[in-house]
Amino acid sequence: MMYTFPSAPERPAAPPKTAYLIASGDLRLSANLAGWPTQVQMEADVTAAFAELGWTVVRANDVDPATGHGFISSQRMGLEVFKTIPPDAPLIVAEAVWQYSHHVLAGLRTHRGPILTVANFEGTWPGLVGLLGLNSGMTKMGVAYSTIWSVDFQDDWFKAGIKSWVETGTISHDASHVHDLPKLAESAERDLGVALARQLLTDKAIIGVFDEGCMGMYNAIIDDELLNPIGVYKERLSQSALWAEMLRTSDEEADAVGEWLRAQGMTFKLGTDEATELTEAQLRWQYKMYVAALRISDDYGLDAVGIQYQQGLKDLSPASDLAEGLLNNAARPPVTSRDGARVLWENAPLPHFNEADEGVAVDALVTNRIWTAMGLDPATTLHDVRWGEEYEGQFVWVFEISGSVPPSHFENGYADAVGWRQDPVYFPLGGSTIKGVCKPGEIVWSRVFIQDGRLHLDLGRASAISLPAEETERRSNATTPAWPIMHAVFHGVSRDQFMARHKANHLNVAYAPDGETADKALVAKAALFEELGVKVHICGDANLA
Repeated sequence: MMYTFPSAPERPAAPPKTAYLIASGDLRLSANLAGWPTQVQMEADVTAAFAELGWTVVRANDVDPATGHGFISSQRMGLEVFKTIPPDAPLIVAEAVWQYSHHVLAGLRTHRGPILTVANFEGTWPGLVGLLGLNSGMTKMGVAYSTIWSVDFQDDWFKAGIKSWVETGTISHDASHVHDLPKLAESAERDLGVALARQLLTDKAIIGVFDEGCMGMYNAIIDDELLNPIGVYKERLSQSALWAEMLRTSDEEADAVGEWLRAQGMTFKLGTDEATELTEAQLRWQYKMYVAALRISDDYGLDAVGIQYQQGLKDLSPASDLAEGLLNNAARPPVTSRDGARVLWENAPLPHFNEADEGVAVDALVTNRIWTAMGLDPATTLHDVRWGEEYEGQFVWVFEISGSVPPSHFENGYADAVGWRQDPVYFPLGGSTIKGVCKPGEIVWSRVFIQDGRLHLDLGRASAISLPAEETERRSNATTPAWPIMHAVFHGVSRDQFMARHKANHLNVAYAPDGETADKALVAKAALFEELGVKVHICGDANLA
């Protein structure tokens, strides 16, 4: 019997003092083309820094003349590129833009050489956001990596970091701000957290996921084997079902949503060009999505819901972001059950986890229950950890997310909310955001992530602050002007400590009326997650007394 055996795979050998470089990109050609010039400059800066140490950087794949860029733009392409990389070679993953982690995870999972992730630290092109998403994915996989970032790749701190990497294969970062949760003192807040955890474990909860794996966020998928032991179960839903329900929603019901928003003071920056401006037609589809999401969530008895959108729906419908922000707010346009007998989630949020990020799902579900039990505004949202700079002696982060911020996070609610069109580069069919400036106040921030095969929670305190209008405008224009913005200052966590530690491109935030109440809510949240069996870490300064 004759069989056809595959030939043994051959891989090149790694030359001395040579690092290979790859760049994971977007799935959307328009985004890859828009970000390519910035990526080229960043790679040149990184290559020059390595050259100062006597090292050569070799790009693992050339620019594709057919596409006009050199990003790895699919999982299959990633597999092919890794065939050209010596398996033991030092490997740089350089990110100047948002990237789809799954394009390169297969190669990174089996690569034997030291891995360095490096990003630009600037607002216009979110390399640092892509880096955080990629790092958290490798943390979930159990793949060792080093990481570093820079504004201009000329600073001594950056150069010292890469020197350490070429000499030792590692870069050490200060993690002194991270503390395992100590034994909590007896308090009403601790008891509340424990009671709510036991209720969740007994009664269980369902999160509805309209398709997993948004934008390659492997870190945002939590397997049932980790969710079910904490009382959380998935209802796996299809975005096609959401679209079908949108088609069944009447124009009259959709228009009533818009009338309610305008009556509350929300305005929209409207135009007539469907390709580049926000239009009434786009808004009507977004209103229908809001109604459809509530109806389907009611059908399945969901406790939280997440819409992927970025694949699939982006080619059918305007953005999901307006609906997401409304769902996360207690005061929002009323939608009745199919028989008209009930107002769905009346005067209460239906927690929505943007981009179907299941770490956010668990967090939002828990936060909603704690804040509700404490009589606080339960509106919570995720933000991209987008960028930041010092202002008058303190580092002030820019937190932004497409359009999902609940209006109660603004000083005057809907009256401060303005709908802007999403960027055509990423959102071909447009749709409105909920643009505004998040109000000053005390917040609790957190992130659920996977490490060493179990769930972890990073938990801390921060303050949302006010900046002068001109500084807010500068920061907004330096990032994404159409998106809502929060100016945030972490308590006891520096820029580089946060970047080195954080295991996601997102974090959750929720407001408290004052610092004392925020501290109490943090204790309740820590107690709840600890009772669920999640490993809790307190990051920075937090009052647990």
